[in-house]
Amino acid sequence: MLDRTACNSSAKLLANIALIICFLTSSANSLAEKLKGQPGTMKIDTAGITYFALERDTLTSIAKRFTTTPNNWEALGKLNQVRNDRAIPIGSGIIIPADLLPEEASQARVLAIAGNVKEINAKGIESSLAVGSIVYEGSQISTDKNSFVTFGLPDDSRISVPSNSQVNLAKLRMTQYVKSPRTQIKLVQGKVESKVTPLSQNKGRFEVSSPLAIAGVRGTHFRVGVNENGIANEVLEGGVAVGNKDKPQALVLPAGQGNIVSKAGVGKAIALLPAPILVDAYQLQERPTLQFSVQATNQAVSYHAQISKDAESQNLVAEAHDKNLQFKFEGLDDGNYFIRITAIDANGLEGMPSTHAFKLKARPEPPFLMSPKHKVRAESVSFNWTQSGEAKAYRLQVASDVQFKHIVLDQSDITAVEFSTDKLALGSYFWRVASIIEKNQTIDQGPFSPAQGFQLLAPQAMNEVKDTGQNQMEFTWPAEPGQSFLVQIAEDADFKKLYLSKELDQANLRIPRPEAGTYYIRVRATDPDRFVGNFSKPQKFEIFLRWTTGSGDPLDSASGTVRPQKP
Repeated sequence: MLDRTACNSSAKLLANIALIICFLTSSANSLAEKLKGQPGTMKIDTAGITYFALERDTLTSIAKRFTTTPNNWEALGKLNQVRNDRAIPIGSGIIIPADLLPEEASQARVLAIAGNVKEINAKGIESSLAVGSIVYEGSQISTDKNSFVTFGLPDDSRISVPSNSQVNLAKLRMTQYVKSPRTQIKLVQGKVESKVTPLSQNKGRFEVSSPLAIAGVRGTHFRVGVNENGIANEVLEGGVAVGNKDKPQALVLPAGQGNIVSKAGVGKAIALLPAPILVDAYQLQERPTLQFSVQATNQAVSYHAQISKDAESQNLVAEAHDKNLQFKFEGLDDGNYFIRITAIDANGLEGMPSTHAFKLKARPEPPFLMSPKHKVRAESVSFNWTQSGEAKAYRLQVASDVQFKHIVLDQSDITAVEFSTDKLALGSYFWRVASIIEKNQTIDQGPFSPAQGFQLLAPQAMNEVKDTGQNQMEFTWPAEPGQSFLVQIAEDADFKKLYLSKELDQANLRIPRPEAGTYYIRVRATDPDRFVGNFSKPQKFEIFLRWTTGSGDPLDSASGTVRPQKP
């Protein structure tokens, strides 16, 4: 016969076991009621997957199948509030977070590239990259001077590597099923700029590391660079946790701040310099050499300018650093571009960017203007310029103002390299010429040349020449103070048979009377500023035969000098 006390103890033990079994069963049933699905199927979302158990599934078997190790069964049990590894009803949902899912290989695609960019893959094979090239984990990327590359990740994150930089794509992976990215970039030299798609939803990770610093983000726009002070971190959007190996998340930098991580430690947060202001008149660039001016930014020691084909500055084509406020770029094709300007402080931190659109239209290039320059003394004006090899025609404009708001002559389709007109009134003018080509079966006019000014003055004239029959002849002409002159008399209209050529400081000439015959005279003035005008229009005059006295003087009568009668 059993002892009553022992019987009571056994009854209590059986009761407690029954309560535990009841609790576990009710807990499992409660979970099954909340997450019920077709056995053996799964539901995928950004945070992980939910697997609906089959008959005989356990937490251990599920952990072995869907995670990196069967030992994760305890983590799955805690997360899903399942306290018995073998008490999973058929069809009940087991949540498996993305952090426990195994990783698989990912890749990066070249979205934009310029210059000489090389890849050395994980096997040590070197190759050049082009738009569309695929790179994988372990690839080392290097850019030469004025060379750039931007990679796109499967989640639309962007990695831009500027010139003179080297990075290692140390980790390019994603979790199975949910494709949660796992990215690590190792910066060796230069700089890397990252624009990361928000990772908070898919539990992704993105990290830029260097020998001195680590920067980890969940979705932001930031830069990491090597400079003489250490590793520079600069946050443009979102937030970045920065630190070193000892303290990986020593400091969280918000947008608009940066810091330096050096051997001495993790530096404090520093406000980035504001976006510089670009001086106006940059919007249309009409010369092959692009020029930009920047207003001085307080506390800036230098400036960084980048030219790209997109507003996000991912398709870079040129860049420059300068302590001055002027930037020049050459070698770009005509088209639409963007310029991004940043100011750099004494710590080497690059500030917030200022991005502006502009257009380059420098072709076909205009010819060089030859004449007129400064002054014209003529009845008509002859415009001359150099030949442009590709030009089909030229367009000439003349205006009374340098802004060409008041155009007095606009002549297109000039096929020669000169044009003359006598339609201009006396006054001051500016002129310019543009080249015209045929491109893609359409007429394409390039930019105008720099304007050149001139004054149209009254043409040099010669007072009327009349033979009075005297032994001395005097010639006069209109003049201005300070002018000097070259007078020429010839026996032919082309002035090939010169009778006289004389330089004078006064506006008159006295010479002995020439022999009877037909002559031509012209004069050219040189102004005090050394401007040499055109010759006056040749004037024809006659020296007639006359009777003279024994002393050689003219024989005069009441009607004038006596001339021999014509036979």
